[in-house]
Amino acid sequence: MALGWERGTTDDAAAQRFGTVPFYSSLGRAFVTMCAVIPILFLIEVLDIGARGRLDLAGGIIPHRLEGLDGVLFSPFLHAGWDHLYGNAVPLILVGTFALAGGAKRFLWSTALIMLVSGLGVWFVGSPDSVVVGASGVIFGYLGLLVTRGLVERSWWNLGVAAFIGLLYWYQLYAILPTDPRVSWQGHLLGLLGGVLAAIVFRRRKPKAQPTLLHGPNLYGD
Repeated sequence: MALGWERGTTDDAAAQRFGTVPFYSSLGRAFVTMCAVIPILFLIEVLDIGARGRLDLAGGIIPHRLEGLDGVLFSPFLHAGWDHLYGNAVPLILVGTFALAGGAKRFLWSTALIMLVSGLGVWFVGSPDSVVVGASGVIFGYLGLLVTRGLVERSWWNLGVAAFIGLLYWYQLYAILPTDPRVSWQGHLLGLLGGVLAAIVFRRRKPKAQPTLLHGPNLYGD
């Protein structure tokens, strides 16, 4: 069953009108919020380096093992070194900003669904000899979310965002294929599909037209 976010019933919906003050305010707040997330990820990486990688082992997804199932929740916050984190930081800010600007409530629900689909999928189909960490599954999820949201909601703004994101990251789609044994392509692909699903489930529905009250001519001349 789809969960509808009715347009016009929340402040999030009011901020979707392109060119308005609430629209720009929402986009600005989303950008600041996503920028604030990045230092947290860097702090976690500092702690992991200090712990000699033990956080990755404790919080990463280890496919087919019960002790690695909690990685569904923790793995997006962990990275396998600075290069890995640097590579995810800028795309996370960009796609996360546009995803969050679409409404905080459905952003949180969409993120949870993306993490669940990507994380559980990796746990079921990934290699049991691997430990999977990184925010790239969520990033691909936001990518799928934005592109699909532009299509299902038929909004010029969302379609413009979808085109912009598509032009920026079309070349990254190779990462959903098994081209590099060091990369969890399953997490990328399943994250992308999770984003598509989230855009459909948590789509913003247009309000139904209100009935018009009709009346006959005034026969009494009042």
